[in-house]
Amino acid sequence: MRRTALYTGSFDPVTNGHVDVLVQGARLVDRIVVGIGVHPGKAPLFSPDEKADMIRAVAADLALPVVIDVATFDGLAVEAARREGASVILRGLRDGTDLDYEMQMAGMNAAMAPDVQTVFLPASPGVRHITGTLVRQIAKMGGDVAPFVPPSVVAALKAKLS
Repeated sequence: MRRTALYTGSFDPVTNGHVDVLVQGARLVDRIVVGIGVHPGKAPLFSPDEKADMIRAVAADLALPVVIDVATFDGLAVEAARREGASVILRGLRDGTDLDYEMQMAGMNAAMAPDVQTVFLPASPGVRHITGTLVRQIAKMGGDVAPFVPPSVVAALKAKLS
């Protein structure tokens, strides 16, 4: 049986923390759909198409033994999971604050879609401190983000901010 997971986020930009979740998730499922959340009230640095291109480039470089697809969604994650045929939602956890929030979300998602299981993946020690918000701030101030994002994302940030 082919098992599909949905991995949701803003991916603005893709970080090494996101890569960590993809690598861990690839051990659990046959297909991961990276679901780019589109929120009309937010002003992201990258467009959904730019984010999708970054994700595809990073996934190609990883050469994981799973299918990695990319989709956008603007509704509930459980609805996106159902559309993509996903029985699992992958969520990365950096710390206890993430756990508290993610537990609430997992409970709500389970109430709405009991057939979709949330799986928490603890961040590897080397990436626990990385957030997209901090990466964007460092990049906008001219700092070196190479330790926090894949090389293709470093180039995309430089191109976007120059």
